[in-house]
Amino acid sequence: MRRRQFIALFGGVAATLPLAARAQQPDRMRRIGVLMPFAKDNREAQARITAFLQGLQTLGWTEGRNLQIEYRWGTGDLQKAAAELVAFKGGVGQEPPLDVVFANDTVAVAALQQTRSVPIVFAWVADPVSGGFVASLAKPRGNITGFTNSDYTMGAKWLELMKEIAPYVTHVGVIGDPTVTVSIGQLAAIQSAARMFELEVSPLGGRDARGIEQTVTEFAGGSNRGGLIAVGTPLSVNNSDLIISLAARYRLPAVYPDLFFVAAGGLISYGADPADQNRQAAGYVDRILKGERPADLPVQSATKYELVINLKAAKAIGLTIPPSLLVAADEVIE
Repeated sequence: MRRRQFIALFGGVAATLPLAARAQQPDRMRRIGVLMPFAKDNREAQARITAFLQGLQTLGWTEGRNLQIEYRWGTGDLQKAAAELVAFKGGVGQEPPLDVVFANDTVAVAALQQTRSVPIVFAWVADPVSGGFVASLAKPRGNITGFTNSDYTMGAKWLELMKEIAPYVTHVGVIGDPTVTVSIGQLAAIQSAARMFELEVSPLGGRDARGIEQTVTEFAGGSNRGGLIAVGTPLSVNNSDLIISLAARYRLPAVYPDLFFVAAGGLISYGADPADQNRQAAGYVDRILKGERPADLPVQSATKYELVINLKAAKAIGLTIPPSLLVAADEVIE
């Protein structure tokens, strides 16, 4: 199911739930926290949380009936937001602590990593073993488990796609956040793989929209054989419209980490579906609420990766997509 269908489906989920599913949950209110390192009004962030809530409702959990959700959004001080969630007691100091916290994206998990008092379920985290979040995928141990979207080797696939859609490209700018570990890891993997494709790689981006615009503009002015890769970080998600518009303005072929960017006007993406991972994460939250331990729930990897191509974006910058790539695509936007 595509993410754009979730919003329409969301409103009707509760009304169509089987009575048995509704009745299986205990009467007492359960309490979960949600940490989202994105702006609350960001389209991708809303798609992810909608999928998560849909998954919970399918399993019989309804906010306001048997479930209370405490949200923390934004790109500011995630450590502070995480500490607030872990210590949250409903504002009056009488309620028990949260039963579980759901963390979306690697930086959210990193902010929560120091706590051992509350179970944590994550989604859309790259390489959680190397990140030190879990001991292994099969046996995470501790209080954290969830769903991983990829490892750093995904960078090689993005470079391969770049050479397929724009063989003339010799220089790739990688838009990332130098303060985020996963961004550093993805950049290093891309730099390593670039030798195989005889490509030069330059880090772009920075910490905010201004850094993205400045570095991409400078990059575009230095070569007419350039292309862009946006790695999967909150910085890219929160500034997706800017990145897509810069790529179009400077006629730069750009590869993105998931279909959200292409649906919004980007050229091509390859990666797991964040909405699907968030929906699956609701299943782990459900199991923890029913008494299972995170340590006993193996970290699950994405099993299906989607290739999405936007032909309108290709035409706008004068690219002809190879027929073999169109045939291989899971979705082509015309």
